[in-house]
Amino acid sequence: MPIQSGEASARGTTMEGDCLSCIKYLMFVFNFLIFLGGSFLLGVGVWVLVDPTGFREIVAANPLLFTGVYIILGMGGMLFLLGFLGCCGAIRENKCLLLFFFMLILLIFLAELAAAILAFIFREHLTREYFTKELKRHYQGYNNTDVFTSTWNAIMTTFDCCGVNSPEDFKDSRFRLINQNHMVPEACCQHASQSGELAYIGQEQCLTGNMMFRNNKGCYSAVVDYFELYIYVAGALAIVVLTIELFAMVFAMCLFRGIQ
Repeated sequence: MPIQSGEASARGTTMEGDCLSCIKYLMFVFNFLIFLGGSFLLGVGVWVLVDPTGFREIVAANPLLFTGVYIILGMGGMLFLLGFLGCCGAIRENKCLLLFFFMLILLIFLAELAAAILAFIFREHLTREYFTKELKRHYQGYNNTDVFTSTWNAIMTTFDCCGVNSPEDFKDSRFRLINQNHMVPEACCQHASQSGELAYIGQEQCLTGNMMFRNNKGCYSAVVDYFELYIYVAGALAIVVLTIELFAMVFAMCLFRGIQ
């Protein structure tokens, strides 16, 4: 009887050890995925800040979006560090690293949840109506050095668009008060393939409202169409990262409790 009891105890210990080993390697895999996610976010944030094609100016059109770039950088750095700590804590079965990892990833999870709530609350700052109101109120003209104006010029030139919804957005705007002879700014004019006098005539026709020589598509639709795929990818990635974080916290606590 004692022998059978000892064998049962040994089998239980073996199963417990196998379960702990499985959790350890699963946690390593999850943390490696977090490490990769952090590296991706860091790469995106750095690319936005140093990209030579003017993407930084596009993001700067809205302070919330520009702040979001630094949030992405911060979150990417934290996930990068957490993935590294989690991998080390799991492989070495270090209780201090595992507890530190659990607390940090819990704080990041709560911060991401708070950011999602704030994004929902301030969603009206990303609507057509908000951008149109700001454009009418602040945009001054093509040669103006104002930050808001130069940013919009960069957007309209880069995406071959005009206004938020259409060139009609410049009616009753600050731009029309300053430039009463122009229906649209120069940034709305199509890029001339000719040079010299023909190009000058085309620009004059554009500024006076000729639809044949200006870009008639609104910038809101142009930017959304351009980044539509990236928006869906970013949303899917966010869901995946949150799921991985939840599983990582569960595995970290199970491994922490199982280590003798």
